[in-house]
Amino acid sequence: MSDQPIGPIDATRVPRYAGPATFARLPRTDEVDHVDVAVVGVPFDSGVSYRPGARFGPAHVRASSKLLRPYHPALDVSPFAAQQVADAGDIAVNPFDITEAMKTVELAARELGAGGTKLLTIGGDHTIALPLLRAVAAEHGPVAVVHFDAHLDTWDTYFGEPTTHGTPFRRASEEGLLDQERCLHVGIRGPLYSREDLREDGVLGFQVVHADDYQDATVASVVERMRRRLGEGPVYVSIDIDVLDPAHAPGTGTPEAGGLTSRELLHTLRGLVGLDIVGADIVEVAPAYDHAELTGIAAAHVAYELLSVLARNRQ
Repeated sequence: MSDQPIGPIDATRVPRYAGPATFARLPRTDEVDHVDVAVVGVPFDSGVSYRPGARFGPAHVRASSKLLRPYHPALDVSPFAAQQVADAGDIAVNPFDITEAMKTVELAARELGAGGTKLLTIGGDHTIALPLLRAVAAEHGPVAVVHFDAHLDTWDTYFGEPTTHGTPFRRASEEGLLDQERCLHVGIRGPLYSREDLREDGVLGFQVVHADDYQDATVASVVERMRRRLGEGPVYVSIDIDVLDPAHAPGTGTPEAGGLTSRELLHTLRGLVGLDIVGADIVEVAPAYDHAELTGIAAAHVAYELLSVLARNRQ
């Protein structure tokens, strides 16, 4: 095969509504001889506490990614030419046993990431961040996490269940997967269960950029704070699509008013250029509640932004 990466199907020859159903109409992993970044789906939502449906998220985001183009002008990079990006399909998990499902995700992530391939994972609910972090930490040691979300996701249990979409970062902190001096939530807003939620969150290693901070400061100042906190060393990026306001992402399970705009999120993600990004996930897209693909398109562009950051980091 050619040493040059194989990119998406040419949209000037094959209409965007045709062609393969892969992310951005990219090749599958079995169609290339090496993979720098694998886009993989995890159709799992058994860990949700409110509206279900994120198991259909990977297919929806892929369908919404057909309009992506090969050049990113803001970052001056061609993410599909600078690296080999390929679609690894979905990790099939047990929908009735959360513990078994998490083991399956971790094992698959380790196998896909062997040889230095980075994973961009599309969920699925936020429970999957825990096994993905287990796989990343097994290779890199404790990592910084920058977590974009309306919610902290550091609660202890729901109905006595320790592994849900509201608990992954508490479990990750307890298991020693996180560098507790370098973790950050971005976009937090809405009611909490008690004042203690924020105190306990700090003990687990997180600082918080609230959604309201975007109102009171510039995106550039938020990026500066984010970069200062993340510092040197491996960084994992976890993005719950409900970090966006429901006006920008209605198709999600636990929407909260007062969120980020898609432009604010994309600009913030560009601020990750130069950091050691070792993996990322985009979760909680629930297409049953989406309208005109608003949420799917937002998630697809978030994925494109992350791929562009990874491509810039290779230059």
